[in-house]
Amino acid sequence: MVEQKLVEDIVREVIKSMYQESAAAPAAAPAPAPGLSPERDYPLAAKRPELVKTPSGKPLTAITLEKVLNSEIGPDDVRITPQTLRMQAEIAEGVGRTQFAQNLRRAAELTAIPDNRILEIYNALRPYRSTKQELLDIAGEMETKYNARINASFVREAAEVYERRNRLKAE
Repeated sequence: MVEQKLVEDIVREVIKSMYQESAAAPAAAPAPAPGLSPERDYPLAAKRPELVKTPSGKPLTAITLEKVLNSEIGPDDVRITPQTLRMQAEIAEGVGRTQFAQNLRRAAELTAIPDNRILEIYNALRPYRSTKQELLDIAGEMETKYNARINASFVREAAEVYERRNRLKAE
């Protein structure tokens, strides 16, 4: 019994640290609270747990080892939500970590894209794997289908850079 409690405490701490350190599926979590303050609100899991929800809308406190073992909590319940990533970005900006904040915003966009598609896009972005038009099509898909405008911009930029450096697949 004591060992199970210890394991449950460890699992809870690991899950909390995942949310604290930042980073797919659209989530039902609330929109980021305006004016998050690093001093007042960080780490979110400890200081603002009511803002941290699973993609299925469960509160962070609902994640326990017992529920995992009983299959009440599944893999999708421990994925970070785009809302949490955007809140973490706001906090990162609050301490002057603008590049990290931008990374978190890109990650937030990517949560809407299915994992298998992310891997396909990753492979398409490797040198000599895609034509310029294929990369531009991927960017268009990211922008229109998934509303991932920041990431679409990066794919367009990659298409231009690959063209200049002769890294595109021969047509």
